[in-house]
Amino acid sequence: MRLGARSVPIEYYVLRIAAPAAGRPSESKVVGHFAERPIFSEVIDTFGDHYHYVGLAPRLADGRFDVEALSPGEWIVEPGLIYRSDNWRS
Repeated sequence: MRLGARSVPIEYYVLRIAAPAAGRPSESKVVGHFAERPIFSEVIDTFGDHYHYVGLAPRLADGRFDVEALSPGEWIVEPGLIYRSDNWRS
């Protein structure tokens, strides 16, 4: 089990995506590549919720994700991307 900065399992901060978002006005586009994988502008999780790409996940000196740097409504998608929920209200 990998732990985050607060000694909480990193899995608590990782979003499991089902697919790139499709059928929306902005329709998911590939906006780049990271670790030989495409970065989609929008994704859908297994529950059908939509998320949009906001950047790369910061890491600590030991290589763990810095989960304390995430803003509310943000989730990590392997291999180290940050997506924010479209349903999050700040």
